[in-house]
This record gives sequence, structure tokens and C-alpha cells, in this order.
Amino acid sequence: MTGKRRVVITGIGMVTPLGLTAGDTWQGIVEGRSGIGRITRYDPTPYPCQIAGEVKNFDPLNVLEKKELKKYDISTCYALAAVREAIADSGLDISACPDRVGVVVGSGMGGFESLSHYMKVFWDQGYQRVSPFFIISSIINTLPGVISIHTGAKGPNYSVVSACATGSHAIADAYHIIKRGEADIMITGGAEATVHPIAIIGFANIKALSTRNDEPERASRPFDRDRDGFVMGEGSGILILESLESAQARGAKIYAEVLGAGMNSDAHHITAPNPDGSGVGACMSIALKNAGLKPEDVDYINAHGTSTPLNDPTETKGIKLAFGEHVRHLAVSSTKSMTGHLLGASGAVEAIITALAIYHQILPPTINLDNPDPECDLDYVPHKARPGAIRAALSNSFGFGSTNVSLAFGRYQP
Repeated sequence: MTGKRRVVITGIGMVTPLGLTAGDTWQGIVEGRSGIGRITRYDPTPYPCQIAGEVKNFDPLNVLEKKELKKYDISTCYALAAVREAIADSGLDISACPDRVGVVVGSGMGGFESLSHYMKVFWDQGYQRVSPFFIISSIINTLPGVISIHTGAKGPNYSVVSACATGSHAIADAYHIIKRGEADIMITGGAEATVHPIAIIGFANIKALSTRNDEPERASRPFDRDRDGFVMGEGSGILILESLESAQARGAKIYAEVLGAGMNSDAHHITAPNPDGSGVGACMSIALKNAGLKPEDVDYINAHGTSTPLNDPTETKGIKLAFGEHVRHLAVSSTKSMTGHLLGASGAVEAIITALAIYHQILPPTINLDNPDPECDLDYVPHKARPGAIRAALSNSFGFGSTNVSLAFGRYQP
């Protein structure tokens, strides 16, 4: 009977370029505000891409004591801040059932800032100067480990790594763990901190990033004819997933229900999707099947929508393949137009935004959609959020390595 368990979202936390809380981020989304600006963390002048979605005014001392900070990467601090918010939001007392609470949290690139720092220390100062904390500050599964230690969660605990699909894969795994009865509550999501010159240059040199440096707020423009690449973002998104029985027993607020997930591979190219849209379309169809949904049951899709020349028309084709005639009744938007692309955290942040869209019955906008690409001809909710009845929704995440995930959410019905 465990396979028939219903899974709901009872807590959310976010640290993003739009704000340090889920509430601030959601407000920015509803307002159609951009979190993109000129990079301030280092001097970007010598480099082709000089813009990013930086987390602003974040103080890691709000989540860790000073003596602890040297052990962990800033991405871990982002995750801990989002975890604290999500747990407080859910009203969860983990000490009441620690063995039934697990953690699946991932990152696309892990402790990248720490890795880069200690590599420089090694080459410039010698091996004796490399900190004994180097490894734990860099490896990706430090994230769920630290979260478990700080919260007391003793259930399943591990990381997921699948590039830009990481956060969504983590949520899918957490969902399945609860469905199988291996835990009642899961802390899940992703974190990323790659606003760093090496990371920016790496993506810029494969022509993936926007170089609209003179107009940062207008640089991320999914589905627009004049798009020229994605904009790097950073932060964390954390969800509390819970069996319906557990949520009901403690009278928890429910944002939305997790209905299912679709996962597959394009098996096409290490960095590019199959341009015919067949892979991503099949992924959405799998999500619909696993969620017990028909295409006509879905009202909204939070698109992967990276603002790259390849992704946006490919995803549009995939949506058409999966939804057929119903595609003209769908609202689709890319909130990366406001947050930038948070890589391994993006799927988690966008899952939360999708859940909030369902909860508030508001369709998030795609800003900067001034000149729609003729190949991208769906309703992308241009410029401004609008009210909309959302019964069910998908959130798409696609990553390097040909990996695809589509999460299905529904409005909670007792």
C-alpha cells in the first residue's frame, strides 16, 4: 500500500538573486523583477561575460558560527539558510521522529569556490598550506551531511548530481522515498554558488552565456528572438516533502501535492538537447503518465527556459509533442528570466515557484520577452504575472549529459 501514499509540500525555503527568503523571491517573481546585475564579487571587466544573478546581502554568520565557516563552502551556507526557513515554515519538529526524516539535496558543481581557492593555495603556497577542511568544503555530499547534522534528520541521506537537473532529480528521489514508505518526511532540493571567474569563463567559452553586459536586467530573455545565452545565478531552494498522513496528523499547511516525475535521456549530445524536441517531450509525457494526468489536466508549465538559442525552441517543440492540441490552452513561463540560471539549484527553486503558483493561483511571467522567436509561439505569460486557474503543473529541468526531468504538481484536494 505504500506505493499509493500521497506526497505533499509542507515547507519551503529559498535564497536567490531576488531575495533571502521564499517570500522575498516570490514577491520578486510576481512583480516581474530582475535579480540580474553586473558582477560585484570580483572585477569582471577583462572577461566577455560580466553579469550574473548574485545573492545580495547574505551574511553566512546568520547560519554558522565563525569557527565553522572555514569548514564549508558558501553554497552550504545558502542551503542551511533555506533549510532553516523551510523547517520553520513547515512547523516541523524533527526531534519527534528523526528516523523518519531524510535528506536528499544536491548541487551541480558543489563547493566550487572552495575548490578554486585551495587549488590556488596549493600552487602558490605549497601543499602544507592546504586546509584539512579542503575536502569537506568541496565535495557535494557535504550538503546533505551538514543538513542532517544540523537538523537531526536520521533517515536516508545522500546527494544527487545531474548538472542543471540536479534539484529536480533530488525532489523526484525524495518523492519516491516517501512513496515507498522509507521515510515520512524529506528535506530536499539543491544549492549552487558558481559566480566565480573560472565558472563564468568556462560557460562563456562554450558560448552558453549572455554577453549583454550593458543591460544586465534584460539579458535573460527566454523565448525571445534576441536571446544570446543564459545568465549565471546562485542560491538554494529547499522543500519539505511529507506523506499526506503525516501532514494531516500535525495539521500542516499544504502548498501543493507532488503527483509524479518523469526522467529520461536524450542520448544525443553532452551539452545540447536533441533539437527535434523528442527527448524532452517524452520526459513530459512520462511525468504525465506517472502522475495519472491527461494533457488537458495541466494548466501551467514552468519551463527550463534557459534563454539559450538551442533550449528554447527545442523545449517548445517538446511541449507541443507532449500536449498536442491542448498546447494552445497552456500557460508556459521561464522564471529564469528573473533569477538567472542557478544550475543545480534551479530545479528546486523552480519547483517551489511552481508550487506557489498553484497555491496562489498566479501565473508567473517571462520578462524581457519583447520580440518573440517565431519558433517559440506558445503563451509564455509575457512581462507580467496574471491570475490563472492552475489545477496541475509541470516543472522542467534539463541538464548537460542529455539528462531530463519533469516534475508534476497538483492543487491539493483533501
